[in-house]
Amino acid sequence: MNTKRLQIGVMGSASDQHYPPELETLAASIGTHIAGAGHILIYGANRDTDTLPNVAARAAKAAGGLCVGVTYGRDRRVIYGKESADVIIATGSERGGGREFVLVHSCDVIIMLGGGAGTLTEVAIAYQMNTPIIALAGTGGWAERLAGEYMDVRKRVQILRAETPKEAVRLAIEACREQ
Repeated sequence: MNTKRLQIGVMGSASDQHYPPELETLAASIGTHIAGAGHILIYGANRDTDTLPNVAARAAKAAGGLCVGVTYGRDRRVIYGKESADVIIATGSERGGGREFVLVHSCDVIIMLGGGAGTLTEVAIAYQMNTPIIALAGTGGWAERLAGEYMDVRKRVQILRAETPKEAVRLAIEACREQ
């Protein structure tokens, strides 16, 4: 039996997108389910704003999970994420200038909640790499727009739609088993 710990990326909205507090509950549930399944949560650790992925990482860490934060710049000191990251990967890249490649290339699968331009960039990279993508329905942003869709006519990877955090993590694990 394969007992590989999957590296599950969580991508999504930053607090400056003014997401409702209910989305933090969903993000925390995703983190808890990832930790409960024994897998590793990978996320973009930010120093200047909180995010739904940070919320997921804090919940995963509280549940005994392993969390890896990928940050921009050279500084491994981050304000948001320091209490949840076991490991910080400093990419040396600027925001929007390469961190996304390192982050996505470090994931076996990604789960997205809401999301703006940064999340769209990460999802596009995953799509080009044929990395499985799960979108949590009802979270707005790109997750809502892309759930159940393909990003282009090549139909590389269908973005799977999950209705609950538990289903999102289950689909993520199953998608990796099918590869």
